[in-house]
Amino acid sequence: MVRCKALTKTHIGLDFFDASINRIAAWVIGTRSTQRALLIALLEPTAALRKAEEDRDYTARLALLEAMKTFPWGAVWDEHCRRNEVPCETDWLGAVKQYEKEVLDWRC
Repeated sequence: MVRCKALTKTHIGLDFFDASINRIAAWVIGTRSTQRALLIALLEPTAALRKAEEDRDYTARLALLEAMKTFPWGAVWDEHCRRNEVPCETDWLGAVKQYEKEVLDWRC
């Protein structure tokens, strides 16, 4: 979607189910994973990859693809979370566990 510049033309539907964990945790994990995947795609040097492909410079293309594996997208993700005042990494897990204890455990 990012490479084809189709983000504004695409709707992303998410559906998470894992009977071994609660639905809230599955939703949070799945949604954040989807957001991170989009972030990684947005940080990709698409123009440089496209140019290497057009120039048939497959060595440069491979070098770029390999370099992308170590791009600091984790730091960008953490900053995005901080700016949007949402928990970084697994810092949200405590809130979910507290919800399980206070609300979900009472339902059984």
